[in-house]
Amino acid sequence: MKQTLKGWVRFIPAVLIMAAIFLLSSRTSDELNTFLPWFQELFPQMQSFDWGHFIAYFALALSFDYGFGRRAERWPVKVLIVGLCLLYGVTDEYHQSFVSGRMPDAADLRNDSIGASIAVVLVALPGVKNLWRRLVASSD
Repeated sequence: MKQTLKGWVRFIPAVLIMAAIFLLSSRTSDELNTFLPWFQELFPQMQSFDWGHFIAYFALALSFDYGFGRRAERWPVKVLIVGLCLLYGVTDEYHQSFVSGRMPDAADLRNDSIGASIAVVLVALPGVKNLWRRLVASSD
């Protein structure tokens, strides 16, 4: 029982990130337009890319990887992680359809997928993988 509980506790960061994504999705477009204007000024060529979605789902994928622990080293689990992020992204887009000034956008799902995919590939790179696994193992 204790081991099972410990396993579920490792997913608390993912739940917290999903809650943060939900709260940000509840904001109107006017409220969000003031969120990262400085970044768009620094990189004007990246204005069409939604960095908020990329960063949020990058972090969500890392938190799922943390939750799965050593099992996340296997590629089928990495694919599952990206799938879970994409599934949550779909629910996020659906949720946005109920928020004033917001609408579902396939480009957001693309950015969600890119963020999640880069996260799982990044932690699979040899040098990064060793450091990440030490960090994940240190919290066992």
